[in-house]
Amino acid sequence: MTVSDFGRIDARSLDGTRTLSSEFSIPEPTNEPVIGVIDTLFDQSSYFSSWVEYHCMISPDLIEDEDYAHGTAVSSILVDGPTLNEHLDDGCGRFRVRHFGVAKHARNSSAYLMKVIRSIVETNRDIKVWNISLGSPLETDQNFISPEAALLDELQFLYDIIFVVSGTNNRNRHIDRPRIGSPADSVNSVVVNAVTLAGNPVEYARKGPALHFFNKPDVAVFGGDSQDGMIVYSNRGRVKELGTSFAAPWITRKLAYLIHVMGFPREIAKALLLDSAAGWKIDSNNQNLIGFGVVPTKIQDILTSPNEEIRFVVHGVVEAYETYAYTIPVPLHKGQFPYIAKATLCYFPKCSRSQGVDYTDTEMDIHLGRLKKEGKIKTINNNAQGDDEAHCLFEKEVRRDYRKWDTVKHFHEEIKARNRPRIRLSESSPNWGISIKTKERLETKSGKGLHFGVVITLHEITGVNRIAEFMQLCRANNWFVNEVDIHARIEIHEKAEAEVEFDEDEM
Repeated sequence: MTVSDFGRIDARSLDGTRTLSSEFSIPEPTNEPVIGVIDTLFDQSSYFSSWVEYHCMISPDLIEDEDYAHGTAVSSILVDGPTLNEHLDDGCGRFRVRHFGVAKHARNSSAYLMKVIRSIVETNRDIKVWNISLGSPLETDQNFISPEAALLDELQFLYDIIFVVSGTNNRNRHIDRPRIGSPADSVNSVVVNAVTLAGNPVEYARKGPALHFFNKPDVAVFGGDSQDGMIVYSNRGRVKELGTSFAAPWITRKLAYLIHVMGFPREIAKALLLDSAAGWKIDSNNQNLIGFGVVPTKIQDILTSPNEEIRFVVHGVVEAYETYAYTIPVPLHKGQFPYIAKATLCYFPKCSRSQGVDYTDTEMDIHLGRLKKEGKIKTINNNAQGDDEAHCLFEKEVRRDYRKWDTVKHFHEEIKARNRPRIRLSESSPNWGISIKTKERLETKSGKGLHFGVVITLHEITGVNRIAEFMQLCRANNWFVNEVDIHARIEIHEKAEAEVEFDEDEM
């Protein structure tokens, strides 16, 4: 029995490009991190070709000149985006690229792409961050995750990798905001939509969510519009383009920097990225178009925080039903806590497409706040799940209010002019606590051994810098404090990646 391949992937960018005459030069690569790209073909005559390790996976008999445009343009941003777009300089430098040309410029068989993506990832395990700027023109189903997205979710569960996927483009101007196309419904991946330079959703953006529930896209960043294009380099030279395909590489660059240069695990890197986009207020009106928000252009704005904020990260592994810490020594002032707080949790669970809308197999429920008594936390978002004293909570409520079964949890208190300090709730323990409770849908217990990352921020409402006091209290309470020194980590990365040549005469 044979059927038509309905799920085809379209690799074309939007129309309306124009060529700009210019020549570029670039130094030779050294020890820069490597990003994986799965896209259309790469033009090896490009000025930055020495930075790209190219693997063509299409028969030479099928190749056309247009097949080189999209893939080359995507890799140009990853390698040298800040040179092409000085106003978008993110401070991440340049990256090497391992480019796999698997698609043509028009339609491609999704069955073939799924097969080749699995093979590529499994044979290139050294690559941690992958960029996929391919997408289907068809809308995703509201009741089932697409097979392509399910594959990406499976690979991210099995291997310590992360995919950055473009949010797909709306080519049909007769349809207002269609749903995102495959594989942008991948739950574990970071899905990127495009905005204008002013931060507004572009006219070609498509909307989420995935399966009625999962927040997609995750974030947004400038991707070019009819007034301000994204400058890229393709087989046609230096051109202006627009599309989510050219927004995604900027997020890929940031994740690669956080993971390879800063040394963060992927869970922390993703949490830092989403937390920076969300800030202290999420645009609920455009959440289906920009996700948690627009990511800051500069990597320093993701890695640093204002003087009046205490920000720290927690990375752990699930080994039991509850993973907790009840001794977070938040500094007091006159016996009270002068803070408002926010937190972002990220993890990469096993997913089961056969479960339909019940897609994720593992749920992590996070509780953060002041301790009431031993083992009890007054959560900042009034989360009463798992609390013996709680009233009956319905599934609809906890999914809406606490994002139950979502792979990302973000909650925050609002910054107001009338914020007041909070009193201690326990005389025996002046500390704050954090608790992560893990629940399973299936008997396979796939959540055991699962890594998670949490970014927690405490905003001092009077503007006082209490970071040094917080670090001192942590050390006094037997916490190991590892301060993130950006310059020191860059230096460590450069020395760790330096090539060592031995003198044969001395061996």
